[in-house]
Amino acid sequence: LASPETSVSVSAHNAAIGLAKAPACTGLWEKFRFGLDASSLQERLFVSEENIDGFLDAVLCPSFCSQSALESQPLIEVLDVTEDRIQIRLK
Repeated sequence: LASPETSVSVSAHNAAIGLAKAPACTGLWEKFRFGLDASSLQERLFVSEENIDGFLDAVLCPSFCSQSALESQPLIEVLDVTEDRIQIRLK
């Protein structure tokens, strides 16, 4: 993390933490963990095509699905992610 760019914003009903990668770190973040202490961390995934595909694979098609069921699954493509919206396309 790049500590000078890290920020915290707290209001009566919300808290936001802004994290920035160090210049030497490249690529997208896949997930993050949060919690009160190291023994109670929860994991969350960032929105990406790979994470959505993995989620759909787990939810829509358990391990006993046939090949034809796999071929008929929808394709979800992440088109755009901004602070106020996520745009995806379903094929």
